[in-house]
Amino acid sequence: MFTLVAPDVSFHQSFLESHAEWEGTHQDGAGVFMAGNVTTAEGFAAWVRQLRDAEHGEEDRGIVPCTYLWITEGSRYVGAIAFRHHLTPALLNSGGHIGYGVRPSDRGRGAASWALQELCSQLEGRDEPDRVLLTCDDANVASARTIERAGGVLEDKRTDEKGRLFRRYWIDVPASRS
Repeated sequence: MFTLVAPDVSFHQSFLESHAEWEGTHQDGAGVFMAGNVTTAEGFAAWVRQLRDAEHGEEDRGIVPCTYLWITEGSRYVGAIAFRHHLTPALLNSGGHIGYGVRPSDRGRGAASWALQELCSQLEGRDEPDRVLLTCDDANVASARTIERAGGVLEDKRTDEKGRLFRRYWIDVPASRS
C-alpha cells in the first residue's frame, strides 16, 4: 500500500537505491535540483530540510513555494510528487502545478496515478487552486494516461525551447476523486 509522506531522513538508503536507478536523469517531482551531496547522511539531511522548508519559502527567480511529498511503501522510497502553490508565467506555459516521478523499478504499479489522485484529494477544500495544471512530454503515453485518469483535460500541445512537443492538462481538484 502506497502512502504520501513528508521527506524524511529515514528513507536515505532507499532513496539512494532509487537515485541509482535513475542513472543521472532528471527525477520529476523530487526537487533533486536543490540537492548537494545526497550520498552522505549530512548532505541528505540538509536536502530533506530544504524540501520541507520549500513549502513556506518566498518566490525567488522563478522558484515558487512548493510542497514535496514522497511516495512510499513501508520503509521503501518509491517516488516523489511536488505541488507548486502558484504559477509564474513560465510555469503556466510549461511547468504546471504538479510534477511527479516514480523510480524505474516501480513503474507500472499505479504509484503515480495513486499519488496524483491522493494529492488532488488533499488539495480539495484547502485554500489552494480549485484546478491544477500538469504537463508532460507528448511522447510520454504513461504520464498522459496517469493525468487523464485523475480527470485531466487536455488544453493544448506546445513546443518547448528545445523543439520538444508537450501536453498541457488541467484537473479540476474535486473531479480528481476516483
